[in-house]
Amino acid sequence: MADDTQQVDPKAERTAAKLARQITAFAKAHGGAEGQVAHIGERGARIVLVGEDGGWGDLVAPDTATAEQAVAKAGITVHESFDGEFAAKVATGPYEWKRMAGIQVGG
Repeated sequence: MADDTQQVDPKAERTAAKLARQITAFAKAHGGAEGQVAHIGERGARIVLVGEDGGWGDLVAPDTATAEQAVAKAGITVHESFDGEFAAKVATGPYEWKRMAGIQVGG
């Protein structure tokens, strides 16, 4: 009979736990949080976080599975995409508007 148990990578478990703690701290500082996981190629996966207060940030995980495990451990709502409704929750201030304008005019 075949063994159906999966091997647990202790390093991946520690990484997911560390990311989950960072996500939880972000959520606590911003009155809650939602997120989205996006594959970014060889670099891994990006976890975009948006707080209830509009604050935002991101984390990078070594792979999508670790990122998904981290957001699950943190217990936040995860969106499939960074769509209009989710993106509208991001609060942008003068710094972001200045940076976006600078990019448009070659700055």
